[in-house]
Amino acid sequence: MEVKVLWSDTALGQLEDIYSYYKEKASPTVARKIVKKLIEVSLILESNPMVGVLEPLLKGRVYGKEYRFLVEKNYKIIYCFNANIVEVMAVFDARQNPEKLKALTD
Repeated sequence: MEVKVLWSDTALGQLEDIYSYYKEKASPTVARKIVKKLIEVSLILESNPMVGVLEPLLKGRVYGKEYRFLVEKNYKIIYCFNANIVEVMAVFDARQNPEKLKALTD
């Protein structure tokens, strides 16, 4: 079974925000490394889409949809898996108030 990883517009925007933040606060090299690692970690889902932990804050949000996450450093990569598609819904900085996560997936 071939699984494809797709990124939502929200998640792509968050990657851009992460890049911009670290480019300004550290360096373009650091920013690239962080974003590259987040993308690499998401590719694990191509071979094992169920590897992530169920996200309890998003349980039952949409009937029949399970939100799962992977962790990379301070970030949660929030995704859903359906058929042969993994959709990365959000990249959430776990240092923030967890309640903000609910708004990201609306």
